Amino acid sequence: MAAEAVTRVISVSQTVEAVAEQAFYIPMTGPAARPRRSLKHDDTFIVLDSHGDIGASAGGPDGLFNHDTRYLARLELVLDDLQPLLLGSNLRDDNSGLTVDLTNPDIYRQGRLVLQKDLLHIVRTIFLWRGTAYQRIGLQNHGEQRASFELTLLFDNDFADLFEVRGERRPRRGTGTSKLLGPTDVLFEYRGLDDTERTTGLHFDPRPTRLSVNAATWQLELDPHEAKSLFVAVSCNRPVGEKPARFFRGLLAHRREMRQSTNGAASIETSNNIFNEVLCQAMADLNMLMTETPQGRYPYAGIPWYSTTFGRDGLITALQMLWVDPRVAKGVLRRLAHFQAKAVDPLADAAPGKILHEMRGGEMAALREVPFSQYYGSVDSTALFVLLAGRYFERTGDEQTLVELWPAIEAGLAWIDGPGDPDQDGFVEYQRATEKGLANQGWKDSYDAIFHADGKLAEGNIALAEVQGYVYAAKQLAARCALKLGKPDLASKLESEAKALAERFEQAFWCEGLGTYALALDGQKRRCEVRTSNAGQVLFSGMIRQDRARLVAADLMRPHFFSGWGIRTVAHGEVRYNPMSYHDGSIWPHDNALIALGLAHYGLKHSVAHVSKGLFDAATYMDLRRLPELFCGFRREKRRGPTLYPVACAPQAWASATPFTLLEAALGIEFDVPRCEIRLRNPHLPAFLNEVILRDLRLGESSVDLRVSRHGHDVALEVLRTRGHIQVSIVLAHQ
Repeated sequence: MAAEAVTRVISVSQTVEAVAEQAFYIPMTGPAARPRRSLKHDDTFIVLDSHGDIGASAGGPDGLFNHDTRYLARLELVLDDLQPLLLGSNLRDDNSGLTVDLTNPDIYRQGRLVLQKDLLHIVRTIFLWRGTAYQRIGLQNHGEQRASFELTLLFDNDFADLFEVRGERRPRRGTGTSKLLGPTDVLFEYRGLDDTERTTGLHFDPRPTRLSVNAATWQLELDPHEAKSLFVAVSCNRPVGEKPARFFRGLLAHRREMRQSTNGAASIETSNNIFNEVLCQAMADLNMLMTETPQGRYPYAGIPWYSTTFGRDGLITALQMLWVDPRVAKGVLRRLAHFQAKAVDPLADAAPGKILHEMRGGEMAALREVPFSQYYGSVDSTALFVLLAGRYFERTGDEQTLVELWPAIEAGLAWIDGPGDPDQDGFVEYQRATEKGLANQGWKDSYDAIFHADGKLAEGNIALAEVQGYVYAAKQLAARCALKLGKPDLASKLESEAKALAERFEQAFWCEGLGTYALALDGQKRRCEVRTSNAGQVLFSGMIRQDRARLVAADLMRPHFFSGWGIRTVAHGEVRYNPMSYHDGSIWPHDNALIALGLAHYGLKHSVAHVSKGLFDAATYMDLRRLPELFCGFRREKRRGPTLYPVACAPQAWASATPFTLLEAALGIEFDVPRCEIRLRNPHLPAFLNEVILRDLRLGESSVDLRVSRHGHDVALEVLRTRGHIQVSIVLAHQ
């Protein structure tokens, strides 16, 4: 049939209203009818349900997505117009693919049973590789009679922008068509209002019995015990006429690439098998979220809403993984330096030297219907960039990369002291440049996350507590880098500025009545006197006095903060406390991880163990042993798990990196490049770990395998093997 004879216009419907008070709110419209599974490869990800279908059941952000556009909105398998029965579905341990086992229901024709249930075994094997979703449908007849049936794949697309999938409504859209390219291929085309053409190609093998622009049907007959396979490939923007790789060739290449990508990272094994599962899942998730970019590998923030370059998320994830694999930090730093702002752009909240918050590649971003094409509305990314650059150099001694990054570091420091401090009071502050931007620009970026003790939202230029800590640490680390590069005057200046900032912070943020630091200062320099986890992240910076650090830590361990599963973002009893909120009482694993590093910095290892135990226990209840972006802050109760947050991303990069950060805090791992020495400062294993084995822990060209064992309150260190010149030692220090 000629292609032009079966062309149709793609219709688009939108049913979810945007929420007025929060520009980029993610609506929760109802529970998912089937559990969802996600796969990702570079800039492409797919969200399917437990049956391996897309768009067949309500409640999930289903689809095949590439660069923030949905390239397939429906792919549903039916047998004689009936849904098959689910036997089970499982992701591979390395996240390289999804396998779904199905069987047939009772199939009747004209009132007569023609195929009894449970005779067909249907296996759907799905993976992503190089912008294409591959699927093999394996069928085997386990009956004693020939089985005759129709298998149909129903498919469709809308080319929705990711922000439309999240709930944004658009008054106008581009135009789309679908057409047959022959007996085995269908093409969806869409020309957006941005004048960009996007295409989805579907290729079927073997040739379907019937093929239309939204369905492929095979009339099949299987002898007893006979097996057959059908193959489907769905490609994003593949040139017309170019066939996708064969299924098994692509599958082997994909798995080989995934194995190779983890070479060079340290591996971890512990005495606790469940914690080993947590670590393996976390590493598999991080590996899946890594994306090859022109500047190096970058951990995309999370699936489904944040599968793109996020500055803050990438920086914190790289910081968390620095001891395990410093190559992650190198890719993050080089990419963010490349996209560092060069000019003032109010819609993008950009100013020279500022580090990126978020990048988007969809139609709405290109048209600036949302400001996120390259958006710089985060107050902390710039300080975190300088901080990570300093930590990376201390971890690796990579002077060549430091020299490459130094202009970006200096530009970042200039932004911190210039546009980042608009009233020149010595604190880095934010206020969105336009109403289209994010109202709050720290990591707690909900519209209601920054407030006073009476619940009133903070207004004006807002100075967050933890951001001042990031700036303090950034300037100290930049000073050491400057000294290494032969800039002693700059090093002295940065050290003096860091010291002055610490003194100003104590005077402006300490709340004697609370026994902790204020959440923020508002535009009138009034303290937001609220107990929040932000004060815990100030510990991570090392900026505060030992006596006050202990007061902050003790408060974080009390029941109004520590739920039994972790530290809440806002303490129970504060006026806006809500354990079901996004930022006002929930528990974020990465927040707890940074707090744990701060506790370790001040020698509070028993508190580190307490936080680690809570999050480990929470992970044992989570699907796949995977820590999500966040979960609810309800108090822990006996014989029940934590309460999940309904639209949390899973996996999310900094949540996945959390178990590694908790181990770093517990072991007190330090790297001394000039001495070729790895030190464990005050190591203290939590109660659920008797032993930790680290293999191929690298320092420069050398590496070591070592075992840390717990004996009561003490630990023992055993070096199992060394390669090259390297030393390992335990340092017991009282602070």
